[in-house]
Amino acid sequence: MNASKGMNDQPRNPLHGVTLEAIVRELEAYFGWEELGHQIPIRCFTHDPSVNSSLKFLRKTPWAREKVEGLYLFMLREKRRQEGLPQ
Repeated sequence: MNASKGMNDQPRNPLHGVTLEAIVRELEAYFGWEELGHQIPIRCFTHDPSVNSSLKFLRKTPWAREKVEGLYLFMLREKRRQEGLPQ
């Protein structure tokens, strides 16, 4: 294995290099807080939602972060499909 190649070399991973904050902001812009709360019923999306409260919770809660990342990947696929781009 080449020493310059490592775990940071993930060209096909759509989550690589994307911050949790960017994911939450993009999901909120795409779905809105109300729909986010329906998709992933966690309190930080349903009760007085904000990016900061969501980040605080998601950074401490791996199962919720996984759900958010999964929804983000779904959103990316939907956007590509709507734009007619290959998956």
